[in-house]
Amino acid sequence: MEIFKEFTIEAAHWLPNVPEGHKCRRLHGHSFRLRVYVSGPVDPLLGWVVDFGDIRAAIRVIEDEIDHRCLNDVEGLENPTSENLARWLWQKLLPALPALSRIEVFETCTSGCSYQGELGG
Repeated sequence: MEIFKEFTIEAAHWLPNVPEGHKCRRLHGHSFRLRVYVSGPVDPLLGWVVDFGDIRAAIRVIEDEIDHRCLNDVEGLENPTSENLARWLWQKLLPALPALSRIEVFETCTSGCSYQGELGG
């Protein structure tokens, strides 16, 4: 079974490695929608995979690092593409959520990425 918890952050960024003149090279912001998935068996007594509160607590620990920030200023996010943000989130959340199975980052309503750790691309 796979469950998810969704949260949003407001953040600015710019992409330093795109060509001069590319619109994403300029500082701009997004309302990022982030989805954190955890998978595993359903506990027969509790009836859940993991408490949604445990997922929220893990997210809270890192939320201040990225919410209402310029992502380029965050260590490890110097080139803050959606893909790099997903990998950064994975590394930060995995210690608290060992059953982490996927992270989705929505940069806009129609664009984003899905990351399943190094084995899942």
